[in-house]
Amino acid sequence: MALTKNERRTRIKNRIRKVVVGTEARPRLSVFRSNKEIYAQVVDDVTGKTLAAASSRDKDIAKSKANKTEVAALVGKAVAEKAMKAGVETISFDRGGYLYHGRVKSLAEGAREAGLKF
Repeated sequence: MALTKNERRTRIKNRIRKVVVGTEARPRLSVFRSNKEIYAQVVDDVTGKTLAAASSRDKDIAKSKANKTEVAALVGKAVAEKAMKAGVETISFDRGGYLYHGRVKSLAEGAREAGLKF
């Protein structure tokens, strides 16, 4: 029986999450990508707390007249700046079952430019 796209992504996501775990010293940068928007959050899995979050729906980012890849880079920068304010410098990147390509890659590069270390 063939898997749906979401079932396949969930399997990949679970396989990634076995390895990528957010600790207090090195939280996890989690990415969710829908057809229209992109969301990112820095999570400490030990305590279950979200330390910083940003999305393409934030007011300052939503105003920008950019394509989806450029918006993803802005989200990456925004989440990195918020994480730095929260005292986070190094993170482990969780691509959420998506390929490291396009918007996901753009978000990661935006976060790196803003000073996060992967």
